[in-house]
Amino acid sequence: MILIAIGVVVILIFGAWAWHRRSGAISVQTAAVRDFSVGGGDRTVLNASGYVTARRAATVSSKVTGKVVEVLIEEGMKVKEGQIVARLDDTNVQTSLAVARAQLESARAALAETRAQLKQADDEYHRVSELARQNIASQSDLDVAESNAKSLEAHLAQQKVDVTVAERNVDMWQQNLDDMTIRAPFDGVVTTKDAQPGEMISPVSAGGGFTRTGIGTVVDMNSLEIEIDVNESYINRVQAGQPVEATLDAYPEWRIPCHVIAIIPTADREKSTVKVRVGFDRLDPRILPDMSVKVAFRETASDSAAVGRMVLVPKSALQNRDGRDIVFVVHEGRAERRAVTVIDTQGDDSELSAGVTAGERVVVDPPTGLVDGMVVRENKL
Repeated sequence: MILIAIGVVVILIFGAWAWHRRSGAISVQTAAVRDFSVGGGDRTVLNASGYVTARRAATVSSKVTGKVVEVLIEEGMKVKEGQIVARLDDTNVQTSLAVARAQLESARAALAETRAQLKQADDEYHRVSELARQNIASQSDLDVAESNAKSLEAHLAQQKVDVTVAERNVDMWQQNLDDMTIRAPFDGVVTTKDAQPGEMISPVSAGGGFTRTGIGTVVDMNSLEIEIDVNESYINRVQAGQPVEATLDAYPEWRIPCHVIAIIPTADREKSTVKVRVGFDRLDPRILPDMSVKVAFRETASDSAAVGRMVLVPKSALQNRDGRDIVFVVHEGRAERRAVTVIDTQGDDSELSAGVTAGERVVVDPPTGLVDGMVVRENKL
């Protein structure tokens, strides 16, 4: 009977201790840690948006100011490198070129005349030299003949230079005439037509806004790519060659395979962003410059090997204490503080690569006073 009485007392004491322990516990809500397996290239590590841009695009203009007399392009037209797209009024240039050619002919004729005179002077000098050797001609006659020959020789050299100058002058006016014809700088598509016959055009802005600065814009459609401003806080998730999936706002169901071309090695201090260039794996006529596009940077093979198997927890379970991301895991009725590694947060879930395992239960919206080792009472979600 004594042993039975002792056993009853022990049971009562243990029950009272358990009741007291439970009555002092903090009530918390918990959620299960879920498994989230990833495969190489199947996981999105960053979402962003940007615009389609052309790496090669040019406003086709002239080298000189002139009046447009003919425009040979329209929007949407394909052009080849060197194809004529417009012509300017070349009346004055044609006249100047004709004058330059006439001056060249005159210089060449004068050169031929001087050559003939020099030949005659050389012959005269040789004759006088022979007569002077025979003491028939005087030294004075010999000096005059020699002076005439050398003078004509110097005049001939000057006229040769004059002919060269006249030739270069003709070349200059010929180039000016060629500049009256405006050509496409490369293969591409005309996206804008900015001038009409009768308008003035200039390589620089002039005339108070009444002078055009270009005939039109030509875009190389083979140079299309995506330009994205990535927040510098997430630029560590982007690397050259990384696979990217793009979606045009105009075709939301079309998934376009792309890749990172380069990360521009400078940041915009005002926007706190870094520019990233993304190239299309294959171009399509539906892709047009300045289209809005959303991109998803995909996981690389190295990322997959490093991350391996991940788990999901509610975003509300995460806290940042002492500069570390932590969660509270309920283990044997007590809260256990765990440091975790957060990979990404999308929607209401956060992806973790370390700190907890699938099946464990974490505290959601931890109370302010919750600390490591505190007794808790679970309310499972």
